[in-house]
Amino acid sequence: MIDKTSKIYVAGHTGLVGSAIERELSREGFSNVIVQTSSKLDLRNREDTLEFFEREKPEYVFLAAARVGGIKANLDFPATFLYDNLQIQMNVIDSARISNVKKLLNVSCCCAYPTACDQPIREEYLLTGVPEPTNEAFAIAKIAGIEMCQAYNKQYQTNFISAIPSNLYGFNDDFDPKFGHLVGQTMSLIHNAQKEGKDYITLGGTGRPIRDFVYSEDLANACLFLMNHDNPPEITNVGTGEGYTKKEVAERIKNIMGFKGTIIFDTSRPDGMLERVVSPEKLNSLGWKAKTSFEKGLRETYSWFLKNKA
Repeated sequence: MIDKTSKIYVAGHTGLVGSAIERELSREGFSNVIVQTSSKLDLRNREDTLEFFEREKPEYVFLAAARVGGIKANLDFPATFLYDNLQIQMNVIDSARISNVKKLLNVSCCCAYPTACDQPIREEYLLTGVPEPTNEAFAIAKIAGIEMCQAYNKQYQTNFISAIPSNLYGFNDDFDPKFGHLVGQTMSLIHNAQKEGKDYITLGGTGRPIRDFVYSEDLANACLFLMNHDNPPEITNVGTGEGYTKKEVAERIKNIMGFKGTIIFDTSRPDGMLERVVSPEKLNSLGWKAKTSFEKGLRETYSWFLKNKA
């Protein structure tokens, strides 16, 4: 168990995952949490990152900093997604090793799994096939982060683990109507349509791909659970195991927001992986299970969106 006075660094504290982890630590009474904005610390810069670690000497690290986005962002900016995520991971993980961090948790992504996988996806399926082409660059970077943690454990006897969440949503999500994630993008598009008096929105793809979703607050709770665990697996999925089609998700959001219009799917745009549902069996066997229903999580996310983004 981590002592409540231990020095903990949350990398990426302004994002979807990092902000949720910071809130979870606060709720649980941790009193020595350090953060730093990207304007003051560019984690892509090795010298600055190492200097920060050597000066602050965190005992525990949650690596939640990343360059993220939806399918279009991944397709339009593959070099940026690959470079930024590789640099962030390399610098933080190596700095944690040099400064003798006791434990690091790397938050990865389920897109690291191969595009052709048995469902639900188990941890041992990693690197058994090629990534989904629509987010290949990002997936390769996240695979590298997982492998780096394992390699450092083997060579340097570090205690670095990785959590692989299913599709995420929640406070501080990417609500960009063009480049955002499914939940955030859909909420933004519907809100704009309501404001402009339009009776439809358009989403990319067929609406048939199946995904499971985990609320960011639940993910943060799982991350702290794994950090507190004496002997967690090196790689652990975090999800609910419940799959929904993209169309079902959009219709749920439409009902929550009271939108009476039509949701059109542009089939000329890519779907991405046709089914991706991660198995939470390993984490459940350790004693953790997601608490928030999809309906409740969507309603809380929409409430936050109205107060902070709309």
